[in-house]
Amino acid sequence: MLYREFGKTGEKVSILGFGLMRLPVIDEDFGKIDYDKAIPMVRYAIDQGVNYLDTAWPYHNGNSEAFCAKVLEDGYREKVNVATKLPIWEVKVHEDFYGFLDQQLERLKLETIDFYLLHAFNHGTWENCKANDFGLFLDKAKKSGKIRFAGFSFHDDLDLFKEIIDAYPWDFCQIQLNYMDENYQAGLEGMRYAHERGLGVVIMEPLRGGTLSKREIPKELEDIWNQAEIKRTPAEWALKYLWNKKEIGIVLSGMNEMCQAEENIRIASESEAGSLTAEENKIIDHAKQFFIERTIVNCTNCRYCMPCPVGVNIPEIFWALNHAAQFNDHGKAEFWINGWLGQDARPSNCVECGLCESKCPQNIQIRKYLKVVKEKYEKVIS
Repeated sequence: MLYREFGKTGEKVSILGFGLMRLPVIDEDFGKIDYDKAIPMVRYAIDQGVNYLDTAWPYHNGNSEAFCAKVLEDGYREKVNVATKLPIWEVKVHEDFYGFLDQQLERLKLETIDFYLLHAFNHGTWENCKANDFGLFLDKAKKSGKIRFAGFSFHDDLDLFKEIIDAYPWDFCQIQLNYMDENYQAGLEGMRYAHERGLGVVIMEPLRGGTLSKREIPKELEDIWNQAEIKRTPAEWALKYLWNKKEIGIVLSGMNEMCQAEENIRIASESEAGSLTAEENKIIDHAKQFFIERTIVNCTNCRYCMPCPVGVNIPEIFWALNHAAQFNDHGKAEFWINGWLGQDARPSNCVECGLCESKCPQNIQIRKYLKVVKEKYEKVIS
């Protein structure tokens, strides 16, 4: 495993962090983590040198932090840094900050959280946090020893990102970045802005919800990757693109199979900053254009839109739509919508309440695209 200095914190962090948002589950129920599969996988990663676990209050329907506590038993707490996030959209008054932090410490069975983030800043949540004096809370939390380092995760435009960076002496930040999202949200400019100001930079969505790591790919994309002298998997290309940048401290990966953990750890052991050649970077640019030309909905499967009040499975519906466009596989999209999804989860059940759009960090016109999928792929049930 390779390690990097994490901004001004002075900490040495593994360049691969384990994201506890997409763990294996039981009976396809996102709230039921399969402990028998997930604990050995996470502990394997720690044994191989991963020293950063990332969870949050809402992950796995609120069960991820308790799962993390179980992982930390048997001496594993001493081997890792724990990061979790406060659900700032739930904060109504200043005292709520302390209430959530104390509950999270109890869930995690910890006295101190190493890296504590205010979760998912956008224009609305930022104004709310300012109004409720988030800075005073973070100062007190650090002074009391309940958290070591303060940071935030972000889903909005670059100007707001810079404003937030400059408003408080943050230790680190977490942004979405991959080779398709260089100019999206904080993007590359935001990455550099944070790094220049001494913040550790954590990357989420490196594989864009799995879009960039699929092994079964169209021949045109395969031909692009095969131009390289060194042959790599799509996931390896996507991860190396990020680790090639010296500004990045940690890349998070939400692994849900042991083979994914093994592959990511292997890639992380040989991905020094600046190790890609100019020709290899050009090849990545070509792959980026391939996807950009075919993507319909900018969904990363973050699941912030879920649960839908009437049961529509929005991320899976958009996955099917994008899969069909990117891989010219309309048959699988039809199967996904009409076969794999339960009847209540299909797009025709949408009542257009708009709750999902109010939560979507990508600002997707969800209702519009649900109609597209309904008309294009959903079969009428007589």
